[in-house]
Amino acid sequence: MTQQMHSPILVLADQAGSRLTSLARQAVTLAASLTSGDVVALSVASVPDTAALAELGATRVLHADLGAAGHSSVVASDAVIAALGTDSYGLVLASSDYRGREIAGRVAALTEAGVVSGASSVSFEGGVLQVGKTALGGSWSMGIVLEGQTPIVGISSGIIDEAPVASPASLAPEPLAVELSAEASVIEVVSSVADEEEGVSLADASTVVCGGRGVDGDFELVRSLADALGGAVGATRVACDEGWAPRAEQIGQTGLTVTPNLYIGLGVSGAIHHTVGMQSAAHIVAVCDDPDAPIFEIADFGVVGDVAEVVPAALAIIEEARAQA
Repeated sequence: MTQQMHSPILVLADQAGSRLTSLARQAVTLAASLTSGDVVALSVASVPDTAALAELGATRVLHADLGAAGHSSVVASDAVIAALGTDSYGLVLASSDYRGREIAGRVAALTEAGVVSGASSVSFEGGVLQVGKTALGGSWSMGIVLEGQTPIVGISSGIIDEAPVASPASLAPEPLAVELSAEASVIEVVSSVADEEEGVSLADASTVVCGGRGVDGDFELVRSLADALGGAVGATRVACDEGWAPRAEQIGQTGLTVTPNLYIGLGVSGAIHHTVGMQSAAHIVAVCDDPDAPIFEIADFGVVGDVAEVVPAALAIIEEARAQA
């Protein structure tokens, strides 16, 4: 049986609009599995998503009403430091995205705490907090022990499956006063524009469908499978260079690093500059017409075939299975 700490855990509960991000949902779920104490969610959103927080196991919600300034990682890190003064926490969990890493790094520097980003596992064994992560393009797996001052851990997507509690409690946000630092005080958010991307965020997605050279420009095929699975669309560098997909969807050494629960590569050969950005996925599926493609060396399940034939067949099976469910 997995051991639990007794101290409360503080979770930075970031939202995209009115809803928790996928990574924030996973962080709350993970916190609930790690402690028998309180799971305290810190929200800097205008209106905290208390329903989702309660559903996932949060027991308290601290609300720092920072307005548009809350979008700034410097301002948000001041809120985390203020929250740390409300209790003796055993751990702080954040998302390992750009914002989360900036916040975790600043808070760790100011509080002299240990910090790990990109965690693929977090456990509490023998009274010690242990964090797992990969390095050097996924070729090394590391086990890190965190002790001392309240540690801060940034989690990667796919670290845990969301597990709503059976009888969620009703949560009322508790106002949190935040004294802004000199650095945060000079920041003014002039405007904020909502992300216009459709579908699931690539950074947060638990399922990623990626198109490579082998799709020959047919990214509608990629998107159709991603939509059917509730996943996000990714692309290799070649696909972006050819203009088949926007640069924001590029995965790899010069793009995003993703760690979804499921990665599906369509027409992806598996060049190292791409695989360093996805090979830490929990499950890897590859469809490629080259049986000698390097992607098959790291794939859990591979299909040698033409994506233009395999994907429509897979979509038909998915549709049939859902119709019978």
